[in-house]
Amino acid sequence: MQTSLADPIKSTPQGQEADAILRACVHCGFCNAVCPTYQLLGDELDGPRGRIYLIKQALEGQPVGAKTQSHLDRCLTCRACESACPSGVRYAQLLDIGRDMVESQNVRPFAERIRRKALRAFIPHARRFALLLRIGQLLRPVLPPAWRRRIPPRTTPPAWPAATHPRTMLALEGCAQSAIAPNINAAAARLLDKLGVTLKYAPGAGCCGALSRHLDAPLDAQAFARRNIDAWWPHIEAGAEALVMTASGCGVFVKDYGHLLRHDENYAQKAAHVARITKDISEVLTDMDVEKLKPATARVSIAFHSPCTLQHGQKLNGVTERLLEKLGFTLTAVPDAHLCCGSAGAYSILQDEIAGQLLDKKLTALQSGTPHLIATANIGCLTHLQTRANVPVRHWVELAAEVMD
Repeated sequence: MQTSLADPIKSTPQGQEADAILRACVHCGFCNAVCPTYQLLGDELDGPRGRIYLIKQALEGQPVGAKTQSHLDRCLTCRACESACPSGVRYAQLLDIGRDMVESQNVRPFAERIRRKALRAFIPHARRFALLLRIGQLLRPVLPPAWRRRIPPRTTPPAWPAATHPRTMLALEGCAQSAIAPNINAAAARLLDKLGVTLKYAPGAGCCGALSRHLDAPLDAQAFARRNIDAWWPHIEAGAEALVMTASGCGVFVKDYGHLLRHDENYAQKAAHVARITKDISEVLTDMDVEKLKPATARVSIAFHSPCTLQHGQKLNGVTERLLEKLGFTLTAVPDAHLCCGSAGAYSILQDEIAGQLLDKKLTALQSGTPHLIATANIGCLTHLQTRANVPVRHWVELAAEVMD
């Protein structure tokens, strides 16, 4: 794609990066064929190719307004387009650049600004979010059904293993997951304990920063990344082998820390190292002997929902599925497994109508094989699917841990 970027942007690092990405695009349209919003809405501007044109226009100095912003907002950043692209276009990075530019040129309506600030003020901060969630759980019985479905019930996590091993790894405590489903990381700790690894938290680490990045607050996202690196670094120097991610949405973002902080001379090298040692829990277990955990009897049938951040973002499509089969579970077929469920961070809140339509399509596909339950690998997908699923929805790590308990 030929470009002619405007003078104020073309010499900046963002402009140079965007120019390289745009030039890789060959207009083939393979991206539209796998785009959830294009399939749903049928508008070229609600597909990756159309959004790329909109971003190109903004970078070339053409005026952009609320319409452009709306089309970019409707993107899930599922990155299915990247999996389908024969030219390797880094669409997600281009989208971040485009959104930042459009955001700087437009003032959102007051109500929308308040909603976005509220999301950033509560969800990334674990204590605030836990308090808000607890209030919601107490009020859940008297709330309207539509609200009630959005509030997950309270869970009490089992204790972490007391044993210590020579091998250690770090877990991301995170923000929303630590309040909604602390049992997920506890299950991962039990699994790794059985395999001779101690999983522990680093005090001071918290939200990965992904939500802030998705809500067009890149400086906040970088601040979260620096805080986490500072908390993890002493443990890394002491020999922690990996950062283990049980939320694929966090994992794909932490794996991008090297890019996020590439221009920060104080953190660039550390961020690149953190990105290199970050592993989804499925990657960690794939390198271990999980066969010995397989039970003698067959397990229940599962429909596995592979989050976009796992299959498209981290390129780990099929890894978790193979692990579950090794552990004796039967996986049912899931049509159009590449499509997004509609969760996408805060998307299900900010774009609830589209998210609801995508959820219905995804649940139809997941439940078409009449599974006993649905398993997934990301807390956002899990809570989103739970709102309308006819069968239980669990994190697959919990199921794996139950095999060996």
